[in-house]
Amino acid sequence: MKLLLKIIYQDFFLSKMIKKDWYTSIVLGVRVDRIPMKRVLKTVEDWMENNRVKRYIVTPNPEMVIEAQKDKEFKRVLNQADLRIPDGMGLKLADKRIKRLAGADVMMKLIKLADKKGWKVMLLGGKPGIAERAGSKLQERFKNLQLAVLAGPQKIKKVSVEENRNLIKSINEFKPDLLLVGFGHGKQEKWIAGNLNKLKIKVAMGVGGAIDYLVKPWLRAPKAVQIIGLEWWWRLMLQPWRLKRQLKLIKFMRLVLEQKTV
Repeated sequence: MKLLLKIIYQDFFLSKMIKKDWYTSIVLGVRVDRIPMKRVLKTVEDWMENNRVKRYIVTPNPEMVIEAQKDKEFKRVLNQADLRIPDGMGLKLADKRIKRLAGADVMMKLIKLADKKGWKVMLLGGKPGIAERAGSKLQERFKNLQLAVLAGPQKIKKVSVEENRNLIKSINEFKPDLLLVGFGHGKQEKWIAGNLNKLKIKVAMGVGGAIDYLVKPWLRAPKAVQIIGLEWWWRLMLQPWRLKRQLKLIKFMRLVLEQKTV
């Protein structure tokens, strides 16, 4: 009886308390959660303790929203995520109530919490050698962190059924509570959603280039640049090859403005 009452409390009353400062906006058909950092951490902590359902987190930004306009599967994966963190200042153009929560910051907060709570964490993905170096950096900073690193295939879209089966087997042997996937946006979210039911995890999160930031912190714009919304410019100055990707910001702004004038 006590167990039944506990489950009812966790599933109903606790969820109601969590939701009171958690709202959702729709940006060009993509759901984006307006949620403070402390609520993100509390929500994930609750998921870890009550892990009857596996969860996944995505971090929509304007570039991802634009890709979702032509990729219906990607849009579905984003919209069906358990938490959709607004990682992009441009989203505020669509809805001024949206406050950016950088995916890299959320990732580090969760790793810090994992170190404190004893959760097992796995880094999956990243360019050759990057994941291993990122793991070493984290172990230096968080002495008690239970961490595993798996570089995984470099071209996840072209991975064979057998290779994917072996990848899942390697993950499940460690049984991470928190799986941080860095295959690049679009690819990582689809892979998580497509394999979630096979993974022995509690929470997965697509982290994109955040793994690179651990090894090359200068790629991340200074706080002052982030605050004024010019992080994209900082990355472009350091990595000019990103120009084609950054041009999607212009398309995003045009579509948002057109929508507002309708």
